[in-house]
Amino acid sequence: MSATPLASVLFVCVHNAGRSQMAAGFLSHLAGDRIEVRSAGSIPGEQVNPAAVEAMREVGVDIAGRQPKLLTAEAVQASDYVITMGCGDACPVFPGKKYLDWALEDPAGKGVQSVRPVRDEIKARVEKLISEITAQQET
Repeated sequence: MSATPLASVLFVCVHNAGRSQMAAGFLSHLAGDRIEVRSAGSIPGEQVNPAAVEAMREVGVDIAGRQPKLLTAEAVQASDYVITMGCGDACPVFPGKKYLDWALEDPAGKGVQSVRPVRDEIKARVEKLISEITAQQET
């Protein structure tokens, strides 16, 4: 267990039920405790999208026990990176944070076949993010 994470990342989408949950799952899985991970939604859903849970299970990442959470100003303030996925104007902006917008198809209401390409794109972006965070710490 590392003493201090390299960075803190907050993933935000509207319902916090698909894209942001998959991104948080990948970041936790791939970076372990090296990077602190949060996810939230501007209008959280009732549960994590079952198709997203299944798609992630296929690649060995379990997000079944997660619950959508409401986006708060405190979560944004506590994060170094804020990555939005269709959050729009609902996402508060604070100075000193790095904001990224990942334009990803919303998998809400779609089956696992439609979620897989979104999952794979999220994984690629999370891997790139980990590389960027790690590189910044080495400079």
